[in-house]
Amino acid sequence: MNAFLSLGRWLFPIPFIVFGLMHFTNAQVMADNVVPDYMPAKIVWVYLSGIGLLGAGASMYLGKYDKLATTLLAIMLLLFVLMVHLPGVMEGGDRMAQSMPSFLKDLGLAAASMMYALYQSRDHSIVG
Repeated sequence: MNAFLSLGRWLFPIPFIVFGLMHFTNAQVMADNVVPDYMPAKIVWVYLSGIGLLGAGASMYLGKYDKLATTLLAIMLLLFVLMVHLPGVMEGGDRMAQSMPSFLKDLGLAAASMMYALYQSRDHSIVG
């Protein structure tokens, strides 16, 4: 059973690497459809978040600065929840139905990132 559960350490970074790559391959679409209108320089935010996602995934695989990376990843995901998805959820109707899955996904991934930082990380050189 422990061998099966240990696969989570190798599976958990995959979505972040895929999402990070998607930020670069679909940058303009994401800037137009996902980044809120009140944020300036939308394309910059797409590229910065893509870098963060790729960096976190790589850090988890390499085991270098993984506690720092997953802590920062959790903060970034919670900011997505509050700044990008929550306004749509609060709007209600069709907009809520579109925003709720992303809201819950990012909330769950943020919680999992916190658990990774607390229990699974190997490099404690930056964050104690």
